[in-house]
Amino acid sequence: MSATLSPLRAGWPALLLAASLAAQDRPPGPIQDNSFLVEEAYNQDPGVVQHINTFTRDRRTGDWTAVFTQEWPVGGIAHQLSYTLPWQRIGAAPGRRQGFGDVALNYRYQLVGDGDAALAVAPRFSLLLPTGDAEDGYGKGAAGYQVSLPVSFTLGPSLVGHFNAGGTLTPRAGTAAARATTRDWELGQSFVWLAAPRFNLMLEYLYTRTQRVMGPGSVQGQGAAYLSPGIRWAYDFPGGLQVVPGVAVPFGVGPTRGETALLLYLSFEHPFGKAARTP
Repeated sequence: MSATLSPLRAGWPALLLAASLAAQDRPPGPIQDNSFLVEEAYNQDPGVVQHINTFTRDRRTGDWTAVFTQEWPVGGIAHQLSYTLPWQRIGAAPGRRQGFGDVALNYRYQLVGDGDAALAVAPRFSLLLPTGDAEDGYGKGAAGYQVSLPVSFTLGPSLVGHFNAGGTLTPRAGTAAARATTRDWELGQSFVWLAAPRFNLMLEYLYTRTQRVMGPGSVQGQGAAYLSPGIRWAYDFPGGLQVVPGVAVPFGVGPTRGETALLLYLSFEHPFGKAARTP
């Protein structure tokens, strides 16, 4: 159940995945899904896979980002593997063409707690592959290494918080004309009010500090901060399928004051393998 990695994360609809779902009923219970900008600290339950889609569009420039993340438990709850596929369109690209960003391969370890605990901690390590075109601004131009510490905690019977702190190191980022090592980091906090078992209100804050290559061995840093109110709700179906749509309106504060975006979220979670076949 990890969140996706970009500051304004986005993704592709995964409706066709529902065709593969097996028959196992999901007992009723509260939503325990992702925040949109901030990663929670609950690994996937054994035998349950999640497909996470988000789509974010800048309301001023029309630029958009789409990300699909698929998460798989490995054995039990302690280990989780996932991958993140970004697709985007930004104004800096010639003709505003669309293109892949840098793909992420992720591993998370459930260090403390689980989805039922008052406190959960699940550190993550990601390998970022240079699949995006650095010339057009779609990627870093080199492999990167990211670490993140998501912490989730309950503040009462109807209030949950998620905290993130992380950083990314990219040696030899840039293009053939100019390369340098970049260091990026982020801090995030979200609060989720469980207004009803199938309806949540959310408020998230994310601050990022990123570096870009300006010349050989030279980088320039830039900060960005967003506050994002949002809602999410859930539908449970026979066969163990849970579908969680959501919508949020991130807006810039501080260094990014005046920026606004629309974020759409769609998650599919269902059992697989032996878990899917268990009556």
